[in-house]
Amino acid sequence: MKRMIRLAVITLIAIAALASVTWAQAPVPAPDAASFAPFQQWISAVLTSDAAALKTLYSTDPPAQIRVKDKMIDGDADVNFWLGLKVKSIKVEVIRTTTPRPDVTHIIFRADLVTGVPDGQAMSVTDDHVWLKQGDQWRLSSAERTDAPRLKQPTDMKKEIYPVNVDAHAEIKDAEEKAAKEHKRVLLVFGANWCFDCHVLDLAFHQPDLAPIIAENYEVVHIDLGTNEEKNPDLVKQ
Repeated sequence: MKRMIRLAVITLIAIAALASVTWAQAPVPAPDAASFAPFQQWISAVLTSDAAALKTLYSTDPPAQIRVKDKMIDGDADVNFWLGLKVKSIKVEVIRTTTPRPDVTHIIFRADLVTGVPDGQAMSVTDDHVWLKQGDQWRLSSAERTDAPRLKQPTDMKKEIYPVNVDAHAEIKDAEEKAAKEHKRVLLVFGANWCFDCHVLDLAFHQPDLAPIIAENYEVVHIDLGTNEEKNPDLVKQ
């Protein structure tokens, strides 16, 4: 009797740059965000509610593009968001900093805030900044902001979720054989270690309310898409 395995596929492809920036090579470690002056100036302007200083940090040519969930806004709207919070204190935790090119700096961070409205409300924001060097000045070219994220956010991205030197085809075959014996399904998760959302998903898979469900019902195979999202193209197509 022919074995039937139901295959569930989740495809997660995170785009590191939202506007005109295209990653042509693998990101390399960048200097610590504390030494990147434009980012520190941005934090200072938010904390002091300095509208003029904050606006000058956003790109106007091309215009900065900011994604908030499934909506795109411009730089002015992002400035208004931060100024509207009337931030009293801000604690920034940098999750990852990379420099894919000498003229591009990419910073993923979480900001824990105490706001001035209403009544000193505390909130957490996860933001993904792409800074572009324009002439002699650095400008915020694009960002992706998640206000008060419901899912747990990673404190770093050091975990190797997607094995780089593993034969994905062999991994799937082994998972199919094991799933058939244990009456489970195979869950393929496409992604890459540089992908922030992939780390969020991994944390979700390990939550106490979800981890037992995953372990009981699925054989999970993580398939690496590589630095340029071009790895394992036959599996992606299939």
